[in-house]
Amino acid sequence: MSRLPPMPDEWINRAHSLKFCFEGHDYVAFEGDAISSALWAAGVKTLGRSFKYHRPRGILSMANHDVNVMVQDGQRHNVRGDVIPVRAGMDLTAVNTWGGVQNDRARFLDKLSGFLPVGFYYKAFHSKRWFPMWERMFRTITGLGNLDLSTPHIRTAKRYDYCDVLIIGAGPSGLSAALAAADAGAQVVLVDENARAGGSGMYQLGADNARRDRTHALLNAVRQHANIRLLESTLAAAWYADQWVPLIDAEKMVKLRAKATVVAGGAYEQPTVFRNNDLPGVMLGSAMQRLIYRYAVHPARRVVISAANDDGYRLALDLLQAGVQVQALADLRDNIPASAVVEAVRQRGVECLLRTAVYEAHADDRGELGAVTLCKVRNGVADTAGAWRLDCDGVAMSTGWAPAANLLYQSGTKMRFDERTQQFVPASLPEGVFACGRVNGVYDFDARIADGARAGSNAAAFALGIAVNTPNVPADESRPSHPWPVIEHPQAKNFVDFDEDLQVKDFANAAQEGYDNIELLKRYSTVGMGPSQGKHSNMTALRILARLLDKSPEQVGTTTARPFFHPVPMSHLAGRGFHPQRRSPLHGRHAALGAVFMPAGVWERPEYYAQPNKSRTDCIHDEVRRVRNQVALIDVGTLGKIEVRGPQAAEFLNRVYTARIDLLKVGGTRYAIMCDESGVVTDEGVIAHLEQNVYYFTTTTSGAANVYREMSRLNAEWGLQCGIINLTGAYASVNLAGPESRNVLAPLTDVDLSSAAFPYLAVRQGKIAGIDVRIMRVGFVGEWGYEIHVPAEYGATLWDALMDAGKAFGIGPFGVEAQRLLRLEKGHLIVSQDTDGLTHPFEVSMEWAVKMDKPFFIGQRSLKIVREMPLKRKLAGFKLAASHSGAVPTECHLIIHQSEIAGRVTSCNWSPNLGYHIGLAFLPPDMCEPGTRFQIRLSDGSMVSADVCATPFFDPENLRQKESA
Repeated sequence: MSRLPPMPDEWINRAHSLKFCFEGHDYVAFEGDAISSALWAAGVKTLGRSFKYHRPRGILSMANHDVNVMVQDGQRHNVRGDVIPVRAGMDLTAVNTWGGVQNDRARFLDKLSGFLPVGFYYKAFHSKRWFPMWERMFRTITGLGNLDLSTPHIRTAKRYDYCDVLIIGAGPSGLSAALAAADAGAQVVLVDENARAGGSGMYQLGADNARRDRTHALLNAVRQHANIRLLESTLAAAWYADQWVPLIDAEKMVKLRAKATVVAGGAYEQPTVFRNNDLPGVMLGSAMQRLIYRYAVHPARRVVISAANDDGYRLALDLLQAGVQVQALADLRDNIPASAVVEAVRQRGVECLLRTAVYEAHADDRGELGAVTLCKVRNGVADTAGAWRLDCDGVAMSTGWAPAANLLYQSGTKMRFDERTQQFVPASLPEGVFACGRVNGVYDFDARIADGARAGSNAAAFALGIAVNTPNVPADESRPSHPWPVIEHPQAKNFVDFDEDLQVKDFANAAQEGYDNIELLKRYSTVGMGPSQGKHSNMTALRILARLLDKSPEQVGTTTARPFFHPVPMSHLAGRGFHPQRRSPLHGRHAALGAVFMPAGVWERPEYYAQPNKSRTDCIHDEVRRVRNQVALIDVGTLGKIEVRGPQAAEFLNRVYTARIDLLKVGGTRYAIMCDESGVVTDEGVIAHLEQNVYYFTTTTSGAANVYREMSRLNAEWGLQCGIINLTGAYASVNLAGPESRNVLAPLTDVDLSSAAFPYLAVRQGKIAGIDVRIMRVGFVGEWGYEIHVPAEYGATLWDALMDAGKAFGIGPFGVEAQRLLRLEKGHLIVSQDTDGLTHPFEVSMEWAVKMDKPFFIGQRSLKIVREMPLKRKLAGFKLAASHSGAVPTECHLIIHQSEIAGRVTSCNWSPNLGYHIGLAFLPPDMCEPGTRFQIRLSDGSMVSADVCATPFFDPENLRQKESA
């Protein structure tokens, strides 16, 4: 191929060339070139391989309506070559190949296609013995693109916008609609997925510059209109309720809400179906026109046109004007209505063959198009008796269209099948939704402009609540689509869906299997389920099914259109990575002490405190030893902190928690768990009875917001006389733990800290360093300790006072990892780490925390049922041999017993106080007896032996929390 002389309105900048690489070879493109156009101009025609049979593929639509040209660009995978512009330095490879696009080792699958019919995977490869091997094989040979796990996170912006009228599609009808709506006073947003507006009015010309001139005039008026914002390279990806439309461009997603929407998205040209219609060189007629007018590229030297409408004749004129030899124009129709464009083609000496089809395309020695076989067609059936062969390097298919109606379907538009246009058109539109142009069944150029003005005027009238004069739309008698553009062949390879390598016979086989409903056919055959979402295949598939069932297309119906109908990058859906992050009032103190922070829910917490010349593990173990042997301080201000007040506060908490809160005396605390209606453990914490009818309690860090929200909902439902106050952000809290904790605290407080006055699990209110505090004697880490809660503004003052008072006792901070190890030594569980979405209290030995004699609590009914059922698993402690070295089990490593999965590890760590690894795991009840040995499978497949042991692992008599300790 080669470049044409400069074309009016071409998209390329010839003054700026770019170098890039494709499949290891260097090429030169112009700025503005798409990947496909640059390669085609360089004479490269085989640009990809098909998904299933690995057949060579070239350009089909040149418009993002197919994935024949899909490439990998470094860490960017599945880049669509038809629409993505070339960048300098690109290093591109075709996806879905083994050994490159020219020497794809998987091309042998094409020879095996007879053994791989549609749905073959449902009937084979399902034996339990062989399935793992087949699964690995299929996962290896399928998939598009290679994921690079080192790819950095891409953050994209999300914006919000509003307008009176949104118009989707900036072709002739969309431009006309925008001007009509704006002239009526509406604020208009006009979007088009293409790099430049104008649509078919800039390339489907039929060598008639008047069309382009008129489109230019509309476009210039749009650009100059104060009420119109034109957004090019912007995709309206979906339609949601109340005119909510996401607009996608290269950088961001804009969530736009309009009062009215006009869909002017046009139509997708459909491939003609004949044998080998997927060879490189066979493409849609509109693709050739895009190559000519947008990129100034010769689509081919000698072309055969398969036509069934006037668009095919306009294409012939465009090709002739570009210097392309039109070998023949094979028209499927029985008669050709007289028109100026048909007469113009005949006057140029093109052989126009009536009732003639391309029966088969033939490959040359490179696997690309080299010739075609033409034959007569009678009553939709090929007559091969007089077939003849014609050399060519290009076939243009121009036999019909399918409306780009996805957004209309999503909006709730009711469609009907129109026999004249052979497409589905709107029968009734939802309020505030309008359609114009080809998607509305209007194909004549003048009629499309008028139809756009009508839709724009009506949309403005709806949005603004005004009356407008609606222009008349001239009658359009054009017949743009052939009812049966399918040429059957005994050797098949006549493709309907290029994404999925689906042939005509595949649909017959599917219907014969009983999948004769359009939705079932879609799922069994996967038609329309590829990256193109059926843009080039759904209409033909529908026609084939209709003929197989002897029904009309309207009786067969269409599949459900769901967002998104165009590919949208995952980064756009993820958005800007907005993640609320909270810091405790003591964050600055932790940073000054060398804290290494970690996320904990929405909070940043100190994971550990770094020390010079020490590893992370050594630092954590030092913190653990300090807690066990001296005294240490941890910030627990991230815990949820909620207060319930009122005469029915106890009744409310009694219903929410499984414990008997109504029996809790003032000055006491109680550990309690919360369940959902199915009896699953959802949260836990300590409840303190501060005063009569005043309860203060903590929740897990990650569960605070959910617990408060659920409690608020429940109280609104129950109507009890109590108020719920979320104090999570209003209070700071610390835990002072270790054998010396009482000695550190005593000089600072007016609270009597003696064991008799302040026993374990008691709560007291008083002062520390002159600050009003709430102190709870609790021991999550298994040491004598005090959990101290103060108003957030005094948190730093409290921290400083405790650290100063503890200097003589060797005080230091400890972080989350040390806390987790300390609690593991005591066998204490962490909700959502040692439990999951199915864990009930009896599985984690918390029968003592569930008071079934209460009249009611959430989950009680389910727990009564569960209690009578045998346990399937139980949380148990385990240890590894003290001599163990090497890899260590981590969370979710599986426990294997008699070659079957028996359970999983929930926690595991090395204890510096015990000198060996300890952990918790879910096991079958018959394996929970101390001393039972079991095997844990690590990530690399190796096995580690472990022994069940009783918990707590450390200080099983809890002597360290008693006065005599």
